[in-house]
Amino acid sequence: MTIQPQDTLMFREAHETAEVVERQLAHNEEVIGALAGRLRANPPRMVITCARGSSDHAAMYAKYVFETQLGVVTASASPSVTSIYHATQHLDGALYVAVSQSGKSPDLVRNADAAKKAGAYVVALVNVVDSPLAAVADVVVPLHAGPEKSVAATKSYLGALFAILHIAARWSGSAAIGDALTALPAQLREGWDADWSALTDGLVDAHNLFVVGRGFGFAGALEAALKFKETCGLHAEAFSSAEVKHGPMALVGPDFPVLFFAQNDDTLPGVLDVAAEFRKRDAKVWIAAPGATGEGVLPLVASAPISAPLLAVQSFYRATAALSLKRGFNPDVPPHLNKVTETV
Repeated sequence: MTIQPQDTLMFREAHETAEVVERQLAHNEEVIGALAGRLRANPPRMVITCARGSSDHAAMYAKYVFETQLGVVTASASPSVTSIYHATQHLDGALYVAVSQSGKSPDLVRNADAAKKAGAYVVALVNVVDSPLAAVADVVVPLHAGPEKSVAATKSYLGALFAILHIAARWSGSAAIGDALTALPAQLREGWDADWSALTDGLVDAHNLFVVGRGFGFAGALEAALKFKETCGLHAEAFSSAEVKHGPMALVGPDFPVLFFAQNDDTLPGVLDVAAEFRKRDAKVWIAAPGATGEGVLPLVASAPISAPLLAVQSFYRATAALSLKRGFNPDVPPHLNKVTETV
Protein backbone atom coordinates (compact mmCIF):
# COMPACT_ATOMS: atom_id res chain seq x y z
CA MET A 1 0.00 0.00 0.00
CA THR A 2 1.41 3.38 -1.01
CA ILE A 3 1.92 5.81 1.87
CA GLN A 4 0.28 9.19 1.33
CA PRO A 5 1.60 12.39 2.98
CA GLN A 6 -1.43 12.56 5.27
CA ASP A 7 -0.57 9.08 6.55
CA THR A 8 2.75 10.27 7.98
CA LEU A 9 3.29 11.42 11.53
CA MET A 10 5.23 14.43 10.21
CA PHE A 11 2.17 15.64 8.29
CA ARG A 12 -0.28 14.99 11.13
CA GLU A 13 1.93 16.51 13.83
CA ALA A 14 2.67 19.65 11.83
CA HIS A 15 -1.07 19.97 11.26
CA GLU A 16 -1.55 20.17 15.05
CA THR A 17 0.43 23.41 15.40
CA ALA A 18 -2.62 25.67 15.67
CA GLU A 19 -3.87 23.60 18.63
CA VAL A 20 -0.38 23.70 20.19
CA VAL A 21 -0.21 27.49 20.17
CA GLU A 22 -3.77 27.75 21.44
CA ARG A 23 -2.82 25.57 24.41
CA GLN A 24 0.17 27.81 25.10
CA LEU A 25 -2.03 30.91 25.07
CA ALA A 26 -4.49 29.23 27.42
CA HIS A 27 -2.02 27.70 29.88
CA ASN A 28 1.25 29.69 29.77
CA GLU A 29 0.04 33.20 30.49
CA GLU A 30 0.69 32.97 34.23
CA VAL A 31 4.22 31.57 34.02
CA ILE A 32 5.25 33.89 31.18
CA GLY A 33 3.63 36.89 32.86
CA ALA A 34 5.62 36.23 36.03
CA LEU A 35 8.81 35.73 34.03
CA ALA A 36 8.23 38.96 32.11
CA GLY A 37 7.67 40.84 35.35
CA ARG A 38 10.98 39.59 36.71
CA LEU A 39 12.81 40.51 33.50
CA ARG A 40 11.39 44.03 33.56
CA ALA A 41 12.31 44.47 37.21
CA ASN A 42 15.78 42.95 36.73
CA PRO A 43 16.76 43.46 33.09
CA PRO A 44 19.34 40.87 32.04
CA ARG A 45 22.61 42.20 30.71
CA MET A 46 22.47 39.58 27.96
CA VAL A 47 20.54 36.53 26.81
CA ILE A 48 22.36 33.26 26.18
CA THR A 49 20.65 30.43 24.33
CA CYS A 50 21.59 26.77 24.37
CA ALA A 51 20.05 24.15 22.09
CA ARG A 52 20.72 21.55 19.44
CA GLY A 53 19.17 20.79 16.03
CA SER A 54 15.75 22.29 15.35
CA SER A 55 15.72 23.79 18.84
CA ASP A 56 18.87 25.72 17.98
CA HIS A 57 17.05 27.18 14.98
CA ALA A 58 14.35 28.32 17.40
CA ALA A 59 17.14 29.94 19.43
CA MET A 60 18.21 31.83 16.29
CA TYR A 61 14.67 33.18 16.06
CA ALA A 62 14.98 34.24 19.71
CA LYS A 63 18.12 36.18 18.84
CA TYR A 64 16.34 38.31 16.25
CA VAL A 65 13.20 38.72 18.38
CA PHE A 66 14.95 39.71 21.61
CA GLU A 67 17.53 41.95 19.96
CA THR A 68 15.07 43.81 17.72
CA GLN A 69 12.19 44.08 20.18
CA LEU A 70 14.03 44.43 23.50
CA GLY A 71 17.53 45.60 22.60
CA VAL A 72 19.19 42.81 24.59
CA VAL A 73 22.21 41.13 23.04
CA THR A 74 21.40 37.46 22.48
CA ALA A 75 24.00 34.85 21.61
CA SER A 76 24.19 31.08 21.33
CA ALA A 77 26.33 29.18 23.83
CA SER A 78 28.59 26.42 22.57
CA PRO A 79 27.71 23.42 24.77
CA SER A 80 31.18 21.88 24.47
CA VAL A 81 32.74 24.83 26.33
CA THR A 82 31.23 23.41 29.50
CA SER A 83 30.49 19.76 28.70
CA ILE A 84 33.85 18.94 27.07
CA TYR A 85 36.29 21.72 28.02
CA HIS A 86 34.86 22.29 31.52
CA ALA A 87 35.60 26.01 31.22
CA THR A 88 34.35 28.27 33.99
CA GLN A 89 31.74 30.80 32.86
CA HIS A 90 30.89 34.20 34.38
CA LEU A 91 27.17 34.66 33.82
CA ASP A 92 26.00 36.99 36.57
CA GLY A 93 23.01 38.95 35.35
CA ALA A 94 22.44 36.78 32.27
CA LEU A 95 19.21 35.18 31.15
CA TYR A 96 19.97 31.64 29.98
CA VAL A 97 17.35 30.11 27.68
CA ALA A 98 17.63 26.38 27.00
CA VAL A 99 15.38 24.98 24.27
CA SER A 100 14.63 21.28 23.89
CA GLN A 101 11.77 19.01 22.89
CA SER A 102 12.78 16.12 25.14
CA GLY A 103 14.87 17.89 27.76
CA LYS A 104 17.09 14.80 27.97
CA SER A 105 20.30 15.59 26.11
CA PRO A 106 23.10 15.36 28.71
CA ASP A 107 25.11 18.30 27.36
CA LEU A 108 22.14 20.68 27.49
CA VAL A 109 21.30 19.61 31.03
CA ARG A 110 24.93 19.95 32.12
CA ASN A 111 25.24 23.37 30.52
CA ALA A 112 22.03 24.66 32.04
CA ASP A 113 23.16 23.48 35.47
CA ALA A 114 26.59 25.07 34.99
CA ALA A 115 24.99 28.33 33.85
CA LYS A 116 22.81 28.41 36.94
CA LYS A 117 25.82 27.88 39.19
CA ALA A 118 27.64 30.64 37.26
CA GLY A 119 24.95 33.16 38.15
CA ALA A 120 22.51 32.97 35.24
CA TYR A 121 18.73 32.81 35.53
CA VAL A 122 17.78 29.66 33.63
CA VAL A 123 14.59 29.33 31.61
CA ALA A 124 13.76 26.04 29.87
CA LEU A 125 11.46 25.92 26.86
CA VAL A 126 10.69 22.24 26.90
CA ASN A 127 7.95 19.88 25.75
CA VAL A 128 8.57 17.19 28.38
CA VAL A 129 8.01 19.03 31.64
CA ASP A 130 9.27 16.23 33.90
CA SER A 131 12.60 16.02 32.04
CA PRO A 132 16.09 16.50 33.53
CA LEU A 133 16.40 19.90 31.84
CA ALA A 134 13.16 21.12 33.36
CA ALA A 135 14.35 19.97 36.79
CA VAL A 136 17.47 22.16 36.51
CA ALA A 137 15.73 25.34 35.32
CA ASP A 138 14.53 28.24 37.45
CA VAL A 139 11.47 28.60 35.21
CA VAL A 140 9.89 26.06 32.86
CA VAL A 141 7.84 27.26 29.90
CA PRO A 142 5.98 24.19 28.59
CA LEU A 143 5.62 23.89 24.83
CA HIS A 144 2.33 21.96 25.17
CA ALA A 145 3.00 20.17 21.89
CA GLY A 146 1.90 16.80 23.23
CA PRO A 147 3.69 13.59 22.23
CA GLU A 148 5.80 14.03 19.11
CA LYS A 149 6.61 10.63 17.62
CA SER A 150 8.07 11.53 14.26
CA VAL A 151 11.85 11.83 14.39
CA ALA A 152 11.51 15.06 12.42
CA ALA A 153 10.43 17.74 14.90
CA THR A 154 7.62 19.96 13.61
CA LYS A 155 5.00 21.09 16.10
CA SER A 156 7.58 21.29 18.91
CA TYR A 157 9.78 23.57 16.78
CA LEU A 158 6.90 25.88 15.93
CA GLY A 159 5.75 25.69 19.54
CA ALA A 160 9.20 26.90 20.63
CA LEU A 161 8.97 29.86 18.23
CA PHE A 162 5.56 30.72 19.63
CA ALA A 163 6.83 30.51 23.23
CA ILE A 164 9.67 32.89 22.34
CA LEU A 165 7.17 35.29 20.79
CA HIS A 166 4.94 35.00 23.87
CA ILE A 167 7.84 35.89 26.17
CA ALA A 168 8.79 38.86 23.98
CA ALA A 169 5.22 40.14 23.91
CA ARG A 170 4.82 40.17 27.68
CA TRP A 171 8.40 41.27 28.42
CA SER A 172 8.23 44.21 26.03
CA GLY A 173 4.60 45.04 26.67
CA SER A 174 4.17 45.47 22.91
CA ALA A 175 0.52 45.44 21.85
CA ALA A 176 1.62 44.72 18.27
CA ILE A 177 3.43 41.52 19.25
CA GLY A 178 0.48 40.57 21.44
CA ASP A 179 -1.86 40.99 18.47
CA ALA A 180 0.47 38.84 16.35
CA LEU A 181 0.25 36.11 19.00
CA THR A 182 -3.51 35.99 19.15
CA ALA A 183 -3.83 36.03 15.36
CA LEU A 184 -1.56 33.02 14.82
CA PRO A 185 -3.96 30.11 15.53
CA ALA A 186 -6.39 31.21 12.82
CA GLN A 187 -3.56 32.11 10.45
CA LEU A 188 -1.96 28.70 10.92
CA ARG A 189 -5.25 26.98 10.13
CA GLU A 190 -5.71 29.08 7.00
CA GLY A 191 -2.11 28.61 5.92
CA TRP A 192 -2.18 24.84 6.24
CA ASP A 193 -4.02 24.62 2.91
CA ALA A 194 -1.46 26.74 1.04
CA ASP A 195 -0.41 24.97 -2.14
CA TRP A 196 3.36 24.45 -2.14
CA SER A 197 3.22 21.53 -4.58
CA ALA A 198 5.41 23.47 -7.04
CA LEU A 199 8.28 23.17 -4.54
CA THR A 200 7.59 19.48 -3.93
CA ASP A 201 7.44 18.62 -7.62
CA GLY A 202 10.43 20.76 -8.48
CA LEU A 203 12.81 19.09 -6.04
CA VAL A 204 12.08 15.41 -6.68
CA ASP A 205 15.28 14.93 -8.68
CA ALA A 206 17.42 17.61 -7.01
CA HIS A 207 20.82 16.82 -5.47
CA ASN A 208 21.43 19.99 -3.49
CA LEU A 209 20.02 23.47 -2.90
CA PHE A 210 20.30 26.69 -0.92
CA VAL A 211 17.67 28.01 1.47
CA VAL A 212 17.91 31.76 1.96
CA GLY A 213 16.33 34.10 4.52
CA ARG A 214 17.17 37.11 6.60
CA GLY A 215 16.17 38.53 9.97
CA PHE A 216 13.25 36.66 11.51
CA GLY A 217 13.14 34.40 8.44
CA PHE A 218 16.71 33.14 8.78
CA ALA A 219 15.63 30.69 11.50
CA GLY A 220 13.15 29.23 9.03
CA ALA A 221 15.86 28.84 6.40
CA LEU A 222 18.04 26.94 8.87
CA GLU A 223 15.17 24.67 9.82
CA ALA A 224 14.23 23.99 6.19
CA ALA A 225 17.80 23.06 5.26
CA LEU A 226 17.92 20.57 8.13
CA LYS A 227 14.59 19.00 7.20
CA PHE A 228 15.63 18.61 3.56
CA LYS A 229 18.67 16.67 4.72
CA GLU A 230 17.07 14.47 7.34
CA THR A 231 13.72 13.64 5.67
CA CYS A 232 14.51 13.86 1.94
CA GLY A 233 18.16 12.85 1.64
CA LEU A 234 18.71 16.20 -0.04
CA HIS A 235 21.83 18.22 0.68
CA ALA A 236 20.76 21.76 1.57
CA GLU A 237 22.54 24.70 3.11
CA ALA A 238 21.00 27.79 4.70
CA PHE A 239 22.32 31.30 4.23
CA SER A 240 21.40 34.85 5.08
CA SER A 241 20.55 36.77 1.92
CA ALA A 242 23.51 39.01 2.82
CA GLU A 243 25.98 36.18 3.46
CA VAL A 244 25.06 34.17 0.37
CA LYS A 245 26.68 36.93 -1.70
CA HIS A 246 30.04 36.39 0.05
CA GLY A 247 31.16 33.34 -1.87
CA PRO A 248 28.32 30.78 -1.90
CA MET A 249 26.52 32.51 -4.76
CA ALA A 250 29.35 31.45 -7.07
CA LEU A 251 27.71 28.03 -7.12
CA VAL A 252 24.36 29.36 -8.32
CA GLY A 253 23.88 28.90 -12.03
CA PRO A 254 21.40 27.33 -14.47
CA ASP A 255 18.92 24.97 -12.77
CA PHE A 256 20.52 25.35 -9.30
CA PRO A 257 17.60 25.23 -6.80
CA VAL A 258 17.15 28.06 -4.28
CA LEU A 259 14.28 28.51 -1.80
CA PHE A 260 13.75 31.96 -0.29
CA PHE A 261 11.88 32.85 2.91
CA ALA A 262 11.08 36.52 3.61
CA GLN A 263 8.73 38.71 5.64
CA ASN A 264 7.32 42.17 5.07
CA ASP A 265 9.94 44.25 6.88
CA ASP A 266 13.10 46.12 5.93
CA THR A 267 14.82 42.86 4.94
CA LEU A 268 12.31 42.17 2.14
CA PRO A 269 13.82 44.29 -0.68
CA GLY A 270 17.26 42.75 -0.23
CA VAL A 271 15.90 39.21 -0.27
CA LEU A 272 13.86 39.88 -3.40
CA ASP A 273 16.89 41.47 -5.08
CA VAL A 274 18.99 38.35 -4.50
CA ALA A 275 16.15 36.16 -5.78
CA ALA A 276 15.93 38.31 -8.92
CA GLU A 277 19.67 38.04 -9.46
CA PHE A 278 19.53 34.25 -9.20
CA ARG A 279 16.64 34.12 -11.64
CA LYS A 280 18.77 36.03 -14.15
CA ARG A 281 21.27 33.17 -13.87
CA ASP A 282 18.48 30.73 -14.75
CA ALA A 283 18.49 29.21 -11.26
CA LYS A 284 15.36 27.35 -10.12
CA VAL A 285 13.92 29.84 -7.63
CA TRP A 286 11.01 29.49 -5.22
CA ILE A 287 9.97 32.44 -3.04
CA ALA A 288 7.74 32.47 0.03
CA ALA A 289 7.52 36.22 0.52
CA PRO A 290 4.87 38.95 0.63
CA GLY A 291 4.55 40.82 -2.63
CA ALA A 292 6.71 38.42 -4.61
CA THR A 293 5.77 37.97 -8.26
CA GLY A 294 6.75 35.73 -11.12
CA GLU A 295 7.39 32.03 -11.45
CA GLY A 296 8.02 30.03 -8.29
CA VAL A 297 6.04 32.20 -5.85
CA LEU A 298 4.70 30.15 -2.93
CA PRO A 299 1.51 31.35 -1.22
CA LEU A 300 1.65 32.80 2.29
CA VAL A 301 -1.06 34.02 4.64
CA ALA A 302 -0.66 37.72 5.43
CA SER A 303 0.72 38.23 8.94
CA ALA A 304 2.89 40.46 11.08
CA PRO A 305 6.53 40.18 9.95
CA ILE A 306 7.59 38.77 13.32
CA SER A 307 5.22 35.81 13.05
CA ALA A 308 5.65 35.11 9.31
CA PRO A 309 8.30 32.39 9.85
CA LEU A 310 5.82 30.19 11.71
CA LEU A 311 3.43 30.25 8.78
CA ALA A 312 6.13 29.69 6.15
CA VAL A 313 7.68 26.78 8.02
CA GLN A 314 4.33 25.10 8.63
CA SER A 315 3.59 25.17 4.88
CA PHE A 316 7.13 23.95 4.26
CA TYR A 317 6.63 20.97 6.58
CA ARG A 318 3.56 19.84 4.66
CA ALA A 319 5.38 20.15 1.33
CA THR A 320 8.42 18.32 2.68
CA ALA A 321 6.46 15.36 3.99
CA ALA A 322 5.20 14.88 0.42
CA LEU A 323 8.66 15.44 -1.08
CA SER A 324 10.20 12.85 1.22
CA LEU A 325 7.81 10.17 -0.01
CA LYS A 326 8.31 11.15 -3.65
CA ARG A 327 12.06 10.73 -3.19
CA GLY A 328 11.59 7.27 -1.70
CA PHE A 329 12.04 8.11 1.98
CA ASN A 330 9.80 7.97 5.04
CA PRO A 331 9.88 11.36 6.80
CA ASP A 332 9.03 9.78 10.16
CA VAL A 333 12.06 7.50 10.32
CA PRO A 334 15.09 9.17 8.70
CA PRO A 335 18.03 6.75 8.29
CA HIS A 336 20.55 6.62 11.14
CA LEU A 337 18.60 9.08 13.35
CA ASN A 338 16.78 8.76 16.67
CA LYS A 339 14.09 10.97 18.18
CA VAL A 340 16.25 11.89 21.16
CA THR A 341 19.88 12.71 20.38
CA GLU A 342 21.98 12.48 23.53
CA THR A 343 25.17 14.44 22.91
CA VAL A 344 27.80 15.09 25.58
